[in-house]
Amino acid sequence: MEENRPRSPWLSEDVWSIWLGWSVLLLALAATFVGSMGGEKVVNPLAVRSTDLGSWVSNPLDALVDKQGASVVPGVACVFVALLALFSAGLAGMRERVRGFPLAFVAVFALAIFAYFLAGQKVVKHLNLEYALWALTAGLLISNTVGTPRWLQPAVRAEFYIKTGLVMFGAEVLFHLLLELGPPGVFIAWVATPTTLILTYIFGQKVLKIESKSLNMVISADMSVCGVSAAIATAAACKAKKEELSLAIGISLAFTVIMMVVMPPVIDWLELGPVLGGAWIGGTIDSTGAVAAAGDALGETGLLVATTVKMIQNILIGAVAFGVAMYWVTCVEKSPDGARPSLAEIWRRFPKFVLGFIAASILFSLISTSGDEGKVLVGAATATSKTLRGWCFCLAFVSIGLETNFRELKQYLAGGKPLILYLCGQTLNLAITLAMAWLMFTKFYPDTAAALAQ
Repeated sequence: MEENRPRSPWLSEDVWSIWLGWSVLLLALAATFVGSMGGEKVVNPLAVRSTDLGSWVSNPLDALVDKQGASVVPGVACVFVALLALFSAGLAGMRERVRGFPLAFVAVFALAIFAYFLAGQKVVKHLNLEYALWALTAGLLISNTVGTPRWLQPAVRAEFYIKTGLVMFGAEVLFHLLLELGPPGVFIAWVATPTTLILTYIFGQKVLKIESKSLNMVISADMSVCGVSAAIATAAACKAKKEELSLAIGISLAFTVIMMVVMPPVIDWLELGPVLGGAWIGGTIDSTGAVAAAGDALGETGLLVATTVKMIQNILIGAVAFGVAMYWVTCVEKSPDGARPSLAEIWRRFPKFVLGFIAASILFSLISTSGDEGKVLVGAATATSKTLRGWCFCLAFVSIGLETNFRELKQYLAGGKPLILYLCGQTLNLAITLAMAWLMFTKFYPDTAAALAQ
C-alpha cells in the first residue's frame, strides 16, 4: 500500500531543478573564485573550452571550429557529460527510473546539436532564426510523422530541463540593472507588462470566450512578459495542459521571428531613435536573444536599452507566477460554497523552482554590486551557467516538439481563437509599451534619454 501514499514534495521536479541549477551556479562560482586566487585575471577554469558551434555556408562540419580556429567538439562533449550526469542525478533523487535515460538522452542531445547546426548556417544566422525554432521543429517533425518512439520517452522531459535552466538564468537577471535606466526602465517593464497581461486575459474571456482559462492565461503571459520562461512558470501555476503550453510557445516563437525582423525598419521609418526604439523592442519581443538581435540593428545604444528593459521585465517572472497561482486558487478554482482556500493551497500551486530563480538573482546581484571585482567574478562565473542554461533550453524545445501532436491541438485551435488572442494582445502590448516609453523618455525623463543617446 506504500504506492498509494502522497508523493513527497521533496521528490518533485521543482525542488530538484533548484538543487541542480544551484549546484551548477555554486560550482561555477567556487571554481572561478579558486581559479582566480593569486592571479591578475579572473578566470573560470570550467569555461576554458569553446562550446559554441560556429557558422557555416555549405559544409556543416565547418561549425565544429569556432572563430579562433579551435575545435568545439571537446567542449560540446563536456557539456553532454555534465548534463547527462546532472539530470541522471536528478532522476535518481526523484526516485524515478534512470535505466533507460542515458540512451534516450543521447538521441535528444543529438537533436539539440542538429538544431544548433541549423541555426549556425550563414543565411539562417543572418535572418536570426535561433536554435529554439529549429529544436522545436525537429521534435515536431518526428512526433507528427513516425511518432516519438517509446525508448526515447525517458529523456523527453521539457519542464525539468527548462526549470533547471531558469534557475541558472536567475544568475543573469541582476537587480542593479534597474539602476541602468532608472525609473523609465521600471515603468516601461513593470507597468506596461502586467497591464497588457491582465487586459489580454480579460479580452480572451469576455470577448473571445476562450473555454480553456489556462490556455488563455499561458498565451497572455507568454506574449506580455518574456516568452517561454513566463509561459512555463505560468503554466505550472495554473496547471495548464502540455498541449496548451506547446501551442502558446509555438505561436510565440513564430511571431518572435517576425517581430525581430520587422521592428527595426519600422523604428527607423518612424524615426523613434535608438533609445525609444530599443525600449519598445525590449518590452514587446518575447525572446531575450531576439531582443538582442533586434536591438543591435539600432546600434550600441539600442542594444543596451533593449536588453536592459528585457532583463528588468524578466524579474517579473516570479511575481507573475505567484499572482497567477493566487488568482487561480481564489477565483478560478474556488469551491462552490465560496470557502476561502488556505495559504497552504496557494503554496502548493506556486511553482517552487521560481524561488531558486529569485534566490540566484539576489545572490549574484549582491556579488555584482560589491565592486568591480564582484562584477567581473559574476561575469566569469556565469560563462559556465549560460552555456549549460542554453543547452537546457534547447533540450526543452526538442522535448516540447517530441511531446506535441497536432491532432491533439485541434481542439485548442477551434475558430482560430488562440491566434486571434495573441495578435490582439501583442497589438495592445506594442501600443501600451510604445506609449509608456514615449512618456518616460520624452516627457518625464528626457535627460535620461539624452544621456543614453550620447
